[in-house]
Parts: sequence; structure tokens; C-alpha cells
Amino acid sequence: METQALNPLQVLRNHGKTFYFASHLLGKTEALRCARLYAFCRYIDDIADESADKAWADQQLADIYQQIEQRQAHDRYAADFLALAAECKFSPQPALELIKGVRSDLQHQQLRDEQALMHYCYRVAGTVGVMICGVLGMRDPTALPFAIDLGIAMQLTNIARDIKEDAESGRVYLPVQLIGDVQPIAISEPDAFMRAYLKIGIACVLDKAEEYYRSAEHGLGFLPWRSRLAILVASRLYRAIGLRLCRQQLAFWRGRTVVPVSEKLLHAAKACGEFITRPVYHQRSHPHQAELHRTLQGLFGTDSLQRHGDGGYAPSGSGV
Repeated sequence: METQALNPLQVLRNHGKTFYFASHLLGKTEALRCARLYAFCRYIDDIADESADKAWADQQLADIYQQIEQRQAHDRYAADFLALAAECKFSPQPALELIKGVRSDLQHQQLRDEQALMHYCYRVAGTVGVMICGVLGMRDPTALPFAIDLGIAMQLTNIARDIKEDAESGRVYLPVQLIGDVQPIAISEPDAFMRAYLKIGIACVLDKAEEYYRSAEHGLGFLPWRSRLAILVASRLYRAIGLRLCRQQLAFWRGRTVVPVSEKLLHAAKACGEFITRPVYHQRSHPHQAELHRTLQGLFGTDSLQRHGDGGYAPSGSGV
């Protein structure tokens, strides 16, 4: 597995180009911590994606889950993750939800409805938003729902961008409720009718992503200013994938949509300009829209938990 042979910054540079681009706006300590978190998440993902033996992969993930749950790790990446959580004083609990989400891909079935889609996006990406808050030193639990929203928005963008690639791997993430019961082969080799039909589903997913991107930006004020700018740029660069896909008429059958460097620079420059001129990025007064977490009731860090005073963080100074 390539991830095991590289240091965290190399993993981020090779596999997380958008995040690597934005990491240059962070301080060195924060950038390295984010890279360590990314390397752990990528490692978990690679176990599921790169193994031909799904039973072995599931057992590996179950073992790592147990190590993190018990706070005793012999796996290199699990140990570094626990060290990072202790160093930054955040709970490892979101990583357990992440592993649940990744394990679900090993026995993948087309998601049934919006709730299943949101749960999946929360587990594989919203949890990462929660952990990023910890890595960046954000201690206010009120911010967690906004961080979850950014992760969900990015995962919805991934689903829209990778629909053909996922179908070629036997996976369909657009739910039955949205597009009906569709076999992967119908997506990987679509006829004219299926192309038009799926474009409607992709448009719906990207519209949903926009709701979560907008919400996430209202939570930026909880972050230190330098981290605030880096996350805004990362958000805008990821959002640009969906915008470019729309400009390409949602032609998913042509392969993965890639945003060229020149366009990334333009989006980054625009984000920096708005960061300076728009007060909303420096305020904490905007309430989170609880409706966005309607299907996520009771999950770690979501609006439902936050309203009950449980932001999901360990007390300051805790060694968990």
C-alpha cells in the first residue's frame, strides 16, 4: 500500500491536491497535523479500496476500530492518530464512525434514500470535519455542525464527480429514492436515456452540496484567522469541481472532472478577496440550520447533540 511508504505531507501532496494547495495557508504545525490526519483517513480508505480480499480488509478495519476504541494501538497509523488526538485534545470517537462508513463500502449496496446518503456522507466525511476542528485547535462545540456540513458538501461533490468511476467498481451512491434501482453497468456504460436521467440525479446532489457549502461558511468565524482562510480556500476549490461539472453539462460519462491549476488560482484569489471584505467570515453569530441535520439525529457532533450541550469534545486537558 503506497500510503505506508510515504510521510504524511507526501501522502497529502500525492492524493489530496486540493487540501495540499490550501495547507500552504496554514502554519507549519497545523499543516503537519492536518497532513497526519489526512494520512490516517487515506490509510483507512486504501484498506477498503485497494484490497482484492474484502474479508481481509473488513477484518483489518475491525481490528483498527478496536485499537482506537480501546486507545491502545499497534498499527502505525492508528497509533499516530491516537497520538494526534491526545496532542490536540480531541476525542477519537469520530474516527470510529469513519471506519464504520468505510466498512460499509465493502458490502456496498445502492443507498436507499436521503437519510442513508446523509448518514454515509456524515460517516466518511462529516467526521473528518469534526476532527479537523480538533487539529486546528477549535474548542467551541457550537462550530461542529458547520464543520460536519463542509465534510458532507465535499462528499456530495465526490459522489457527483466520481459516479462513473464508482460504477466501474460496482458502487452506486445516488440513492434509489432519487434515481430508482440502477445497476452499476447502466451507469458505467450509459445509453442516451440513462445519461439524461442520471444528469437529473447528479444535479440534485450538487444542489444539495451547495446548501451545505453555504452553511459551512457561516462557521468559519470559530477558527483562528489563518485556519479560517485555509478552510475557506479548500471549500471554494472543492466546490469548483461541482461548478465545473455543471459547465460541462454534467457529462459524467466523459470521466472525472478536474479543475486546472489556473482555475484553482482564480478561485483561491477570489476567496482571499472575499475573506478580507466580507464580515460574515469573521463572525460567530449565525445560528446553524438544524434542518440540515434532520436525518442525522443523535450522531456525534451534529446539531441535535450540540443543542443538548454535547459538542463531542473531551474536556480541555484530557488525555483521550
